[in-house]
Amino acid sequence: DIYIQDLETGAERPLVAAPGYDAEATVSPVGDRVVFTSTRSGDIELWTCDLDGGALHQVTDTLGYDGGAFFSHDGSRLVFRATEFSSEEEKADYKETLALDQVRPGKMELYVIDADGSNRQQVTQLGEASFAPYFHPSDEKILFSSNHTWSGSGPINFDLYMIGVDGEGLERVTFDEDFDCFPMFSHDGRYLAFASNRGNNKRGETNVFIAEWRD
Repeated sequence: DIYIQDLETGAERPLVAAPGYDAEATVSPVGDRVVFTSTRSGDIELWTCDLDGGALHQVTDTLGYDGGAFFSHDGSRLVFRATEFSSEEEKADYKETLALDQVRPGKMELYVIDADGSNRQQVTQLGEASFAPYFHPSDEKILFSSNHTWSGSGPINFDLYMIGVDGEGLERVTFDEDFDCFPMFSHDGRYLAFASNRGNNKRGETNVFIAEWRD
C-alpha cells in the first residue's frame, strides 16, 4: 500500500490501499495527480489518483508489467517500462507467475502515454531490459537504464542512455562497468542524480551520485 506522511506532525495515513500490490508512486510536477503501479485490476497496470487518493483512474490495460512511471514536467504524459512478449508461451508464463503474486523480470521496453491513458506509443526496441525512465527537462527526450549492450558474459551491466520520445537519437550516457540506474533530473535540469554500484565498499552496494548535466 502507499502511505502519505505529514512532514510537520509525522502523522501517517494510507493514500492508496487495496489487496495486492500498490507501489512505485510518483507525483506530477504540476502537483495535481499521483501515478502508481497496481494489481487491483488483475494485471500489473498504471493508475493515477488525486493527492487525497481519490478519483482513481486506470491508465493502462495491456497484458504485462506496466510500471515505474514518471510524469512529464507539464503533467500531460507518462513515461514507463512494460513487459515485452515474443511468444504465446511467454505470455502464458507471465500469467502463471502473476497468479503466484510474482513476476519474472526479462525483456522490457519503454513507452509514453497521455496521462488519461490515450495515445500509447512505444519508444525503445532494444530487445533486452530497459527501465527506470525519466523525462529530460525538455520533455522531448528520455533518460533510462538498459543492459542492451551487455556482451552476455560476466555480470550483467546496466548503463544510462538517452533517447528521443520518438525513438530516435539513442546515445549512451555512462560507460562504467558497474550498475548505473534510476536517473532523475533536478527541476532546472542542472543536475542529474542516479544510483550506481561504482566505487562501493562491498559487492552489491548501491549509492546515489550527483553530477552536473551538460547537453
